[in-house]
Amino acid sequence: MADSDDFGAFLIGFLIGGLTGAAVSLIFAPQSGEETRALIREKAIQLQDEATDTAEATYTKLEAAAADARARADELSKLAKQRLEELQRRGQVVLESTKGGAKKQEAASPAPAEPEA
Repeated sequence: MADSDDFGAFLIGFLIGGLTGAAVSLIFAPQSGEETRALIREKAIQLQDEATDTAEATYTKLEAAAADARARADELSKLAKQRLEELQRRGQVVLESTKGGAKKQEAASPAPAEPEA
């Protein structure tokens, strides 16, 4: 997660730096107002396209990460269910062996003597 946070911070810094650099270069450029406006328009379109491409790439990565997370969750759920079933089987065997042992012990031990009155 920290890597994606670092990448996001880098991307935001890169875009802000690009916009700032473009604005400063346009302000100090020795061009007419019409040429400057055309240049600003072109840069805005270019930045919009780059932002759209970046957003689409990020969305694709997020979809892949979500699909991977769902697959891992399903896998862990199946594993937990298998382990639960195994524990239930073991518990049933222990319960049956305990009941069988108790019955054998009752049959093997003599009945308690009644106190004489």
